[in-house]
Amino acid sequence: MILFGHGARDPQWAEPMLRLKAMLEQRQPDLIVELAFLELMAPTLPDCVSQLLERGCTAVQVVPVFFGKGAHLKKDFPALLAELRQQHPRLNIAATDAVGQWDVVWEAIAGEILRGS
Repeated sequence: MILFGHGARDPQWAEPMLRLKAMLEQRQPDLIVELAFLELMAPTLPDCVSQLLERGCTAVQVVPVFFGKGAHLKKDFPALLAELRQQHPRLNIAATDAVGQWDVVWEAIAGEILRGS
């Protein structure tokens, strides 16, 4: 599984994604979870996919950790996925909707807001 985020110049920006990665690994220890970024941070999604291939992975699920569905998700991400699928035809590359499109995410956020957290 690859958690795919935008990236930022400030390395602290990735801390929530690192926390999410640790939570997933704790809940499912046999799951390989990596981080990849669109820009400004490493590794990029293509680099991450290459690293997973070198480790013998035959399937990858990409989870875009984006809240809004702007140009990156509408244009950049689908193009990047298409390119990766063309470059690695034997690798099963699937992608979920961006986490910001999941109702359960917004329900959890609303619940925390109302609890005053």
